Amino acid sequence: MPGPPKVMKKPKDSRKALRRVLSYMGPFRFVILLVLVLSFCSNLLALQGPRLAGSAINEAAAGAGLVNFDAVFYYARRMLLCYAASSLINICINVTMMYVSKGIAKRMRADVFSKLMKIPVGFYHRNAAGDIISRVSYDIDVVSTCLATDVVAILTCTVSVVGSLIMMVRISPLMSLMVLVTIPVSVIFTIRMRKKTQPKYSRRSKCYGAMNGFVEEMLSGQKTIQAYAYEHKVEERFDEVNSTAADAYYEADYWGISIGPTMGCINNISLGLIGVFGAVLYMNGIVGLGQISSFILYSRKFSGPINEISNIFNEIFSALAASERVFELLDQDEEPADRPQALVLENARGDVELEHVVFGYLPEKIVIHDLSMKADSGKLIAIVGPTGAGKTTIISLLMRFYDPISGSIRVDGNDIRDYTRGSLRGAFAMVLQDTWVFRGTIFENIAYGKENATMDEVVAAAKAAHIHPYIMRLPEGYNTVISEDGGNISKGQKQLLTIARAMLYDTSMLILDEATSNVDTGTEMQIQKAMRALMSDRTCFVIAHRLSTIRNADNILVIDGGDVVEQGTHESLMAARGFYYRLYSSQFE
Repeated sequence: MPGPPKVMKKPKDSRKALRRVLSYMGPFRFVILLVLVLSFCSNLLALQGPRLAGSAINEAAAGAGLVNFDAVFYYARRMLLCYAASSLINICINVTMMYVSKGIAKRMRADVFSKLMKIPVGFYHRNAAGDIISRVSYDIDVVSTCLATDVVAILTCTVSVVGSLIMMVRISPLMSLMVLVTIPVSVIFTIRMRKKTQPKYSRRSKCYGAMNGFVEEMLSGQKTIQAYAYEHKVEERFDEVNSTAADAYYEADYWGISIGPTMGCINNISLGLIGVFGAVLYMNGIVGLGQISSFILYSRKFSGPINEISNIFNEIFSALAASERVFELLDQDEEPADRPQALVLENARGDVELEHVVFGYLPEKIVIHDLSMKADSGKLIAIVGPTGAGKTTIISLLMRFYDPISGSIRVDGNDIRDYTRGSLRGAFAMVLQDTWVFRGTIFENIAYGKENATMDEVVAAAKAAHIHPYIMRLPEGYNTVISEDGGNISKGQKQLLTIARAMLYDTSMLILDEATSNVDTGTEMQIQKAMRALMSDRTCFVIAHRLSTIRNADNILVIDGGDVVEQGTHESLMAARGFYYRLYSSQFE
């Protein structure tokens, strides 16, 4: 039973991650500047409330018969207007920041997806698809949510804290000392908690990525799981992965939620000190009742945002952990850039030659030792050999999914590294054993590789691939929609669709990697004949395990251990009674 999917190692430079997140806010700098101005105005209005409340209390405390109710109601109306205007401005700020966060998330996803299109294929072999998807969806959502809500909250809280402190100092510098006593305690506590909680949020993001990868892997293999009656084992394994993720989530939030109550306790201690010291000052005639009331309200506006900021830190820590995972993906090495003044391969003849090619996916594990071969234009080249001999690796080298460690591969006399990757790969049509179709109509799937393909061209390709009769039996013919990954058609039909797609693609060279493994032998022989007729004057590379299907190949390369051990026509190789003879004979014993 497979374990959890492998996840990528994660950096831990939160400051760098924060700087990179803020860099995404650059295009919105004028909008953010507007938000800063609005936030400043909103808090100035809100800060007028306690002052007006103190003035109203002073008027009300004048004594029996001396209360000026007109003045009390005047201050009350002004206080109400200030709070209402502040609230309306805050609504505008929140809507604006939602727009900013949406734009940042859109740009970040576009950057990630663009990077995924440029990363070498080996990256996808090393990392779980579910974990990659988790970074594109969940982690970016966490970052954008933080930008939409937490950034505004921090801006608002900062202005409120500074403004409240100024007002408190203006009312009573002595009472302000009671507030300032608790600030160092709050700062020290927050710093210590950040160091403790940040790694836990990082672990939570990683565990969720691993869980997504495991679920994606199990869903893709559901038929196999049911065929082997292995459901209970999969459930047990998922319970383990799910428990690990849940524990990571609980552990992160366990420490995170403790920040708010602790900060609240510190702030309440500050409020108690203010009350005691304010009463002493009042009894000595140093401050008035209205001043004490205003000071207490300002202290709440001072301590409340600090408490809120401490809670926001939880979400910021989580967002930084998520952003690190996103940026780790963005920092992946792309395929090497094309050489300066690289050639564009146009109208390729299809002459392919490999000379003394050495390659290994890892430097210490060589797969292709010293491979030399030649494929003349318009010829059908079959590549056969036992599993693991290096057949598919040769195709990957031809397509420049990988570059050889030494030796050269030439197309039309030039090293393939002298061509642009796009033009080189565009010169090949490719049909793999693992078929790929997307959600869309049958017409769109067949016409995928050719822009502006006509219905007649698509029908001709489908007929050559022997799938036209099946398509015509469908209710909507070529307009029938295929579900995601072709779930509503058989594997053989998917393979025929991809073959029709390759036939329609106007290229000089064709690669078939076990392309007919999911069709019956009779259909396979017909497809091979149709291929030869359609791909005349074009170079074809065919990897096949069923050797009876490549008997008409112009040249058969027999690969074993990364080397060409034999080559020739079917008749000459059978007459030699060597490795190919034994392979061929074993299929009919």
